[in-house]
Amino acid sequence: MSSRPTTRITFRPTVEADLETVLSCTVDEPVSWADPERYRRMLDNGGYRPAHTWIAQHPDGRLLACAVWWAFPESDRPLALDCVWVAPEIPDRIGLAAELLGAAHAAFRSAGWDELPEWHLFLAAGWRTDPAITAALEWRLAAAERSGLTGQLERLRYEWTPELPVPAATGRLVFRTEPDDEVFVDAFRQAAEGSLDDDTRRNLTRLGADGQARETLDCYLQMPGERSWWLLAHTPEGELVGFTLPSANQAGPVVGYLGVVPAMRGRGYADELLGEITRFHAARGAERIGADTDLTNSPMAACFDRAGYRNFGVRLVLTQ
Repeated sequence: MSSRPTTRITFRPTVEADLETVLSCTVDEPVSWADPERYRRMLDNGGYRPAHTWIAQHPDGRLLACAVWWAFPESDRPLALDCVWVAPEIPDRIGLAAELLGAAHAAFRSAGWDELPEWHLFLAAGWRTDPAITAALEWRLAAAERSGLTGQLERLRYEWTPELPVPAATGRLVFRTEPDDEVFVDAFRQAAEGSLDDDTRRNLTRLGADGQARETLDCYLQMPGERSWWLLAHTPEGELVGFTLPSANQAGPVVGYLGVVPAMRGRGYADELLGEITRFHAARGAERIGADTDLTNSPMAACFDRAGYRNFGVRLVLTQ
């Protein structure tokens, strides 16, 4: 076989008949991968679909590479690339992976999607000092760059589990439900001003303040968490402080989204909001609460640390 992909190789989305071929991928590298159990589970709940799983196939039928994208069950648009595999015997893994991703990206653009799905790589904490992880990342990062994913963002992954403390309520804030989505859109718009979150800042640039707020609303409405869980936070005098959006994903409860409006920042209210979310999930019997924050968002990372959350890993996000 030549050292780079040839035109004889077929790059295509899978169909249902390809399931056993996709499940045959064996990954022994320390990066996130959709193992057979996860892949079947995500197929069942609509997160994975044959049309969002692309393969590179030799003319003799052998599977040479595979890429799996994830989407909200109600959405036709893939949201994130979960994993990429290239057969270890391929001399040019970078080239083959880049061609596979490039073919999928071209199809996504033809479908009218301006933004390419991000690629999320889940890594152990301290990954930079682990030669096995850095080796697994090297060819993947190079393939991502060749296929148009040139940006990198590192997020710290946190978790709360029942043996950790539950932050006590202080009474500093009053939390209440709000059925009107437009009230939350306005709160999202306010909280985005001066945000340190990279996604929020990029979406402000791309969509404007109102567009960013409405995309946030749409995103959290699609998550498995209940809309009735969302709360607005006010001072006892009635001034808006922010909001809490405890939610869930396919893995279980997550912190979701919390925000403080600019006029109320610097008063420790983020601790109050995170505490409310933690109490909410803990009261419902959560065995684990997941959360992410950007490595560069040190105030939010410090908030998780103060609340007793444990930093157990990293999510490396590759973007267009």
